Amino acid sequence: MTDTSRIEISGAGLRCADVVRVARRSAWTELAPDALARAEQGYELAVELGAKRAVYGRTTGVGANRHTVVDPESADHHGLRLLRSHASGTGEPLPDDAVRAVMAIRLNQLAAGGSGVHPRLLEALATALRVGALPLVHSRGAIGTGDLTALAEIALTLAGELPWAAGNLDPLAISPGDALAFISSNAATLAEAVLAWHDLTRLLAASHVVTALTFCALGGSAEAYSERVHAARPHPGAVRCAAELRRLLTAAGDLPDGRRLQDPFGLRAFPQVQGPALDAAAAVERVLGIDLNAAAENPLIDIETEQAYHHGQFSTAYVALAFDHLRASLHHVAELSTARLGDLVEPDLSGLPPFLSEGPAGSSGIMILEYVAHDALGTLRHAASPVTLGTAVISRGLEDHASFSTHAVRSTVAATAAYRTVLACELLAAVRALRMAGTELPDTPLREAFRLAVGSLPHIGEDHPLSVEIGQAERLLDRLSVL
Repeated sequence: MTDTSRIEISGAGLRCADVVRVARRSAWTELAPDALARAEQGYELAVELGAKRAVYGRTTGVGANRHTVVDPESADHHGLRLLRSHASGTGEPLPDDAVRAVMAIRLNQLAAGGSGVHPRLLEALATALRVGALPLVHSRGAIGTGDLTALAEIALTLAGELPWAAGNLDPLAISPGDALAFISSNAATLAEAVLAWHDLTRLLAASHVVTALTFCALGGSAEAYSERVHAARPHPGAVRCAAELRRLLTAAGDLPDGRRLQDPFGLRAFPQVQGPALDAAAAVERVLGIDLNAAAENPLIDIETEQAYHHGQFSTAYVALAFDHLRASLHHVAELSTARLGDLVEPDLSGLPPFLSEGPAGSSGIMILEYVAHDALGTLRHAASPVTLGTAVISRGLEDHASFSTHAVRSTVAATAAYRTVLACELLAAVRALRMAGTELPDTPLREAFRLAVGSLPHIGEDHPLSVEIGQAERLLDRLSVL
C-alpha cells in the first residue's frame, strides 16, 4: 500500500510511525524550508572551525588516529579515503524497507543541523527517497557506537563509487569533512529498531484479541479485569490491558460471570504480565523518538555557540537497554500464551474433549500445537538474553565500550518471530474450541475478530497436519491487531 501523504523532514518531530510510513508505504518526504539553510550554516561554520583548530575527523584521523593531523594539501581526498576504508560491511543486505528507513532517519538527523555536512548531501538523500533509488547496505559491521560501515556504503553510493541496488542518482561530490560528519550516526540501527518496535507493538495489540477469544472459550471470569481492581494498583500498562479486555468482552459495561471462582494465571494475571511489555514498548518508542531527531554527530557543530564539541553521543546504551527490557517482558507474555494453550486442551477447563479432538477415541487433535509453541518459546527465551552484558575494546584501546544495540534490535526481531508462532498456536486452539462449543461471542470487536478467523482458518475435525494453518494464523494476527 502506498501512502500519498507528505512527511516534513525538519530535524524535529519525526515519529516512529512516520518512519514506518516512509519505509513500508513509500510515504513522500519533504525537507522543511529552513533545513537546507541550517545545514548551510553548519557547513560554513565547520569549514571555518577547521581552519582555526583541530576538529576530529575533519583535520585529523579517526579512532586512535585522532591526533594525526591530515595534510591540508590532501584534505580533499581524506574524506573519500575514510569512506572507502569504512565501507566494509558484510552479511546479508538490509531489506528495502530498512534501507528506506535508514535514509529517512539520517536525513532528519542531518536536518537538525549539527553535522556540518554540505547541504547537497541532504538534497541527495531526499531525492533518492523521492525517486526510489536505494543503495546496497550490508547488515554486519556495527556494535552500537555508530553505524560506520552501513553509512559509509550509502555515502560511497551517493559519490558514485558503489553500485545502486535500485535506481540511481548522478554522482555527488564529497566535500572535505563530509565523510565523518555523514557516517557519525546510528541511523541504520535505529531504522531496524523502529521496524522491530512497530512489528512487536502490533503483535502485542493482537495479544489482547487472542486472549479474549481464549477467555470466551474457557468461560473466564472478568472480575480480574475490573476497573476497580486496576485502580488499586495502577501500573499504566496493566490498566491499559485490562481496559482493552473490558472493551473486547462487553458491549454493555457488565462484565461476564465465569465458570470458576478464580481462573488459571493465563487469564487472571494477563494484565499484570502483558502490562510490563506494553510499558516497555512505550519506553522504546520514547527512546527512539529522541534519537530519530538527535544531532548526535561527533563532533557537534553548534551554530548557536559557533563551536565544535567532541563528545560521546554515539553511544546507544539507551536503545540497547530498552530493547533488552522489552524482550525480557515479551518472554513472560509468551509463557502466559503457552499456559493458555495448555488450558484450552484440558477438558476440565474447556468442557471439551482432550486436545480438542473430534475423531475416534485416542485422536490427537491439536496436541502437537503445544510442542510447536514451546519450541518457539525456547527460541524466544534464547533471544531474550541481554546483549548488554558484553562490550568491546577496539581502536588500540581508545574505544573501550560498546552497547551492541544493533544486536539487541536483531534479537528482538527473532523474539518477535518466535512469539508470532506462539500466539498463532493459541489462536488456532481458541478458534477451534469456540467452533466446537458454538460459543456466542459478545457484540464487540471480538465478534469481528472471530468472523475473520473463521473466514481464514479451516475447521477440519479429523487429525491432519497443522503446518499450513499455523502459517495462516500467523498472518491473521496483523489483521486482528487493528481491532
